[in-house]
Amino acid sequence: MERFETESLVFLPGQRVRAIVLSHAPWGVGVQIVGHEQVGASVDMLAQFGQETPGDAVYALFPPVGAEIDAVVDAVRRWSDPAWVRLSLRPADLETFRRSCDFCGQDTVLSAGGDGLVLDVRSHDGPGSHTVLAHRTCLADRLHPDSGGEQARALSVGRKNH
Repeated sequence: MERFETESLVFLPGQRVRAIVLSHAPWGVGVQIVGHEQVGASVDMLAQFGQETPGDAVYALFPPVGAEIDAVVDAVRRWSDPAWVRLSLRPADLETFRRSCDFCGQDTVLSAGGDGLVLDVRSHDGPGSHTVLAHRTCLADRLHPDSGGEQARALSVGRKNH
């Protein structure tokens, strides 16, 4: 993996994307995110729908090869080469993308306008990175008050009127 892999940096959990289904696998579908052919991506259909859809019925939910689908970025794995984007097709995720805050454990909304932040954690020691999800307030509460305004920036970053 390159020191700072950059192709996948445009993707954040909660971001809506369009994808084309390239293949079927026993667990889900391989996809290509429209406009980002160099980044690998997939949808784990069994993990998303297997528990609520009995037996082989889950395979009927697989979109056909060649279909263009709406999806939301569930996670981006960048800690080893190659970077990989996992997408969600769950209707609830497409409406409002919620995941657990890595600080408090409660749901945070990562969809546009939500109360969540995505932190990309990197090291100077080598390649790869890790994603941490947090409520704005959970991050701000953990920053030292004398850290040069970082608390205020955590509460306002990405908001239109900050």
